[in-house]
Amino acid sequence: MILVHGLGMSSRYMIPLAEHLAPHLQVYAPDLPGFGLSDKPPQALTVRQLADALAAWMHEIGVKRAAFVGNSLGCEVLVELAVVHPQLVDRLVLQGPTPDPEARGIARQVVGFFLIAPFERWSLAWVALTDYARSGIRRYLQTLRSMVDNHIAEKALRISQPTLVVWGTRDYIVPYAFVTSLAASLPRGRLAAIPGAAHGINYSHPEAFTAALLPFLLAPQERPPTEDLSFEFDVD
Repeated sequence: MILVHGLGMSSRYMIPLAEHLAPHLQVYAPDLPGFGLSDKPPQALTVRQLADALAAWMHEIGVKRAAFVGNSLGCEVLVELAVVHPQLVDRLVLQGPTPDPEARGIARQVVGFFLIAPFERWSLAWVALTDYARSGIRRYLQTLRSMVDNHIAEKALRISQPTLVVWGTRDYIVPYAFVTSLAASLPRGRLAAIPGAAHGINYSHPEAFTAALLPFLLAPQERPPTEDLSFEFDVD
């Protein structure tokens, strides 16, 4: 199980989810290049380059195939990984996937971050600020440009692995219409909605997130179904 963080963040805010998953799975949470404690390339890497770097890291540590959970930008990296390096991907969880094709502008994304703040754990703000400082504003903005220009919905049509899209009902960065459309477009897609959660479900609601994830992650692989498997999974 590999957890992939979002824009400007690091593996630190994946720790609550990792702690809940660790009794059931072997969990890794890397820092993507340019973020956290990883090396800082002179130029920010694109979504495609981040996916290639993740694939190279897996090769270095000897992981040939894994299940993945991504948050925000991490979802874009994982969709790219599944398209370019499909042999590495067993199944995907896309939590709070970006970008909404109707709100690709950088300003819209920034406004969304302010709207969700009251619904996250307050300690996440400190984690985010220190991680942003470590990566730097220039790298943040360069990566954000690559992120908002990425056409995740079009690429999702090419993903053959089972994929669970997870959305918080108070995630004002990612509209419900977008996640329902994305889940429906995935050949083997499903949708889980977590009431009261915002964008950082992996940090603020790890128990509810884990409850939604485990049935999907531990289920045996099946042949691609012919019927629609979209569903809504509510966790109190």
